[in-house]
Amino acid sequence: SIDPESGDASFDFTGTGPQVLGNCNAPPAVTYSAIIYSLRCLVDQEIPLNQGCLAPVTVTIPRYSVLNPSEDSAVVGGNVLVSQRVVDVILKAFEACAASQGCMNNLTFGDKTFGYYETIAGGAGAGPTWEGRSGVQTHMTNTRITDPEIMERRYPVLLRAFGLRPGSGGAGKHRGGDGVAREIEFLRPTTISLLTERRAFQPFGLAGGESGARGLNLLIRRSGGLTQNIGGKNTVHAEAGDRVRILSPGGGGFGA
Repeated sequence: SIDPESGDASFDFTGTGPQVLGNCNAPPAVTYSAIIYSLRCLVDQEIPLNQGCLAPVTVTIPRYSVLNPSEDSAVVGGNVLVSQRVVDVILKAFEACAASQGCMNNLTFGDKTFGYYETIAGGAGAGPTWEGRSGVQTHMTNTRITDPEIMERRYPVLLRAFGLRPGSGGAGKHRGGDGVAREIEFLRPTTISLLTERRAFQPFGLAGGESGARGLNLLIRRSGGLTQNIGGKNTVHAEAGDRVRILSPGGGGFGA
């Protein structure tokens, strides 16, 4: 809530669920960063990024919740996943725009001799006067992906497909952005890890707009042609010739 007279703001996360056994806990600094980011998006002027942005802001986060866990909690997913969902919640509270893909689609693979990590783009949420962008890194993330030629030269993989995922953005007066489809073939035995979101619940639309498509992670086995849904968070072993196919979420639509 915002006090229109003083300009002070209160962000109350009371009711947030308890910390989890996995790694999707977020230290309070992540929530504070999400708040600063959201406020700078909402204010129609350039604001320098500094701690002073939070001077008129009061933040309430329950202890031992997923946004304020104990010191021994695993938090790697907090920065790359939970942060995105916090931004979606804040922007929804202000009815500013529909949900973006809500995820950074973290993919790592390697063996004892090498390791590779990338984040994969998706769809951005639409707003009152704009269409959602397709195939972009949304909100706080700003990483670029490795060029296909460099990736194939340096690592034992082939990039079989990489493009937009048509129709994955939510429909509406302003349509949400489309996610992407990315498929990688492994040329030797490799361990794959995925840390992703929005595989169960779709990115929401707003003001009558429809939700974006949920994401999907598939492992396509060379032997027998078996295709497996490996879920949003998993570590699996791939043999030579196996492929991983990642369909990232689309953004929500805005308006009926």
